[in-house]
Amino acid sequence: MENTEELSPLRITSTVRALSSALRGKSEHVHGSGRGESDRMFPEPEKLWFKESSAKNLRNRDFLSPSTMLNTLYADGQVPLAVMSRVLSLRGGGVLPVAGGEVMGEGLRLRVDRVAAFRAVLVGGTTEYLKPSSQREGCVVLNCPALHPKPNTPSPDTLSLGQLRTVLLADHMGALLRRQGFEVYFCPTLPEDSDVATFFQALSIDWPTAPANCANDEREEKIQKALENSPYRERGTERGRRTSGGGGRKAAEEENEGGLRINLKRVFQEEGLLGYDPTLGTCKVHRDSVSHLAKLDLSTADITETMVTVLHVTSCQDEFRQQQIAVLWRASGATHSQRHLVCGPVKTAGSHLTAAQYLQLRKGQMKEASEMKYGDKVEGQTWDDIIKVMTSATVRFELLSTVHTSPVTLDVQREGGVSTKGPRGGVFVMYNCARLHTLFDSYERGVEKGLYPEIPDGSQLDFSALKEEGEWLLLFNYLIPFSELLDQSGQSLDCEGGGARANIKTEQICKFLVSLSKDFSSYYNRVHVLGEPLPHLFNQMFCRLHLLRALRELYHRALETLNLPPIRQL
Repeated sequence: MENTEELSPLRITSTVRALSSALRGKSEHVHGSGRGESDRMFPEPEKLWFKESSAKNLRNRDFLSPSTMLNTLYADGQVPLAVMSRVLSLRGGGVLPVAGGEVMGEGLRLRVDRVAAFRAVLVGGTTEYLKPSSQREGCVVLNCPALHPKPNTPSPDTLSLGQLRTVLLADHMGALLRRQGFEVYFCPTLPEDSDVATFFQALSIDWPTAPANCANDEREEKIQKALENSPYRERGTERGRRTSGGGGRKAAEEENEGGLRINLKRVFQEEGLLGYDPTLGTCKVHRDSVSHLAKLDLSTADITETMVTVLHVTSCQDEFRQQQIAVLWRASGATHSQRHLVCGPVKTAGSHLTAAQYLQLRKGQMKEASEMKYGDKVEGQTWDDIIKVMTSATVRFELLSTVHTSPVTLDVQREGGVSTKGPRGGVFVMYNCARLHTLFDSYERGVEKGLYPEIPDGSQLDFSALKEEGEWLLLFNYLIPFSELLDQSGQSLDCEGGGARANIKTEQICKFLVSLSKDFSSYYNRVHVLGEPLPHLFNQMFCRLHLLRALRELYHRALETLNLPPIRQL
């Protein structure tokens, strides 16, 4: 049993939970507190310990239980020896191995056994650290209102930057949720020969298409009849009783002319739907609404699972309209759980660009920046492919690195906006990913020349050679926590009673990759990984290569959630 626990992947959450349990113990029986048990206020477990992340603090500690927490648990913050012993002896079950701890002015500082942690993560591969900690079940339909015909399918020249942001966000969410085990569907399906489908391919957006002649007339008729027979339909006579004078006559005339109205307020009140705009009243059903509902109905038609969540990814300008659509669908008989992921606006100072113009601008800037750095080498299909991926990365990081509810302000000046130098989002991330590939290409060439032996299995290495603070930073802040980062978006869909809006930390992957690239770049510029081909230096070099090989895979898995292929050379 002990061996099984030791082989469990190390988790930050498991460690904090175990540390909190060990620190609390039976603290209510500690004498000399000066307070009765009924007066004792125990802090929540997740507040007892904090994981450090800054390079400065990690020089002294890896976890901290602040003095304010210790004072709450123990008289004068004095941790009993038995409790300290319990904390320091934690092992197994996904808990990071503890090397030592001490109470200082700021609280109880804890240090992880770093050699044991390196060995636990790097020996035998890092597969468990590069995927969600658990697989989920269920279906998610990602509906993007910006792509529904009104009455025609949008084109790159009509798609606004705010609408493009919603599409990129839906695409990102789809990749994240699939990684967690969800079945993911997209709505609406685009005509396969449409300009917007071709445009999305240039951005590596994975959106489903179908032949342009696929009609949905029967399903629209079905929706229309369902609404006509809905208990929430407002009849002319009912409306007449609620109005005075000619109002009722006018309503009856509209009813006779084929006007169909649904009382949306009654729907969300009687169905117990939380978080919907209280000003939603009676809504007249238009043809484009029926078309939208028919496409939603089609996207869920073949789903047999009982748990289906429809996530409407919409701009803040269209949120009210999409709430109308969601409640109309409910009125037609749909029972699926519906949430709304709302995006803030995209602002461009002093200019107005469509999605097509924005992409063209960024592509031109990317090509120009590459030519300035690499000169005449920037030509041919290979460079065309590199510029395409780098442009897509630039666009995605610009539109997805901000909290989805907040506005994004873009620099769209012709002379700025894209750089191949410095920590500038997507370009910087892709550049550092390429550096890792270049490093391993150099190593393989050294092996071919007989300078270096093949990398041995991690079990044969002494990981105490990894003494650089930057090495621990890469493991502790990125490799170990990544799995739990992947878990978060799926968990946000589970919030019952949280209202119509879904607040998901959609910006975290982009921020994670930028932060990773900054720390990796700092380490790579400071440390010479491929050293002299001397046997006594090989152990340290191989330990570093194991770490950086895991880091390369981490880049790949994180970029996959953005539908971005890695750049292997620049």
